[in-house]
Amino acid sequence: MTRRDLDDQARDVRITVDDLTAEQAKVDADVEQVKTRRDRDRARIEQGLIGNPRDLERMQHEMESLERRITTLEDEELEVMARLDDAQRTLDDLTAQLADADTRNAGLEQARDSRYAEIDAELSELEGRRAPIVGGVPADLLALYDRLRAAKNGVGAAALRARQCVGCMLTLDNAELGKIRAAADDEVLRCEECQRILVRTPESGL
Repeated sequence: MTRRDLDDQARDVRITVDDLTAEQAKVDADVEQVKTRRDRDRARIEQGLIGNPRDLERMQHEMESLERRITTLEDEELEVMARLDDAQRTLDDLTAQLADADTRNAGLEQARDSRYAEIDAELSELEGRRAPIVGGVPADLLALYDRLRAAKNGVGAAALRARQCVGCMLTLDNAELGKIRAAADDEVLRCEECQRILVRTPESGL
């Protein structure tokens, strides 16, 4: 599961937690409202403020109704609390997973940045070594190499090793090898298949 997936799930669960929190607050308020009314009526009865028997009977029935309402609301309250607890646990778990993902990502980013720094240092060193070499290369040959390097995924020249161009891995036939043997040492040779500049070495197999 990606961090984005975790973040999306956490967002949805956070909304659920907020909704259930609001629902619990409403149920709590309803319970307190009904209990307040019940307690007020009970106090009036106990203080003998209801003298009419019929009013007293009606109020007693109403109190029974209030008690049933309180029971129903308290059951709803317990149900909402249970759902809220479950949602909160899920949110806590997702939050912990997000923290772990962030820690892992931070480690990966640090490793990436460190590797980039190493590559930059290697490139700087290679460029320093390349500069004096390039100075002795004819301008037209250097231009050809740069064009090939841009067109051939950064590899403008390839060694001829064991009769094979290591740029495209094509094995040269005897006729082509014969032309290469006959070529002057300073002649620029090209691979017929990939057009890269061929570099002759003691391992060329000529």
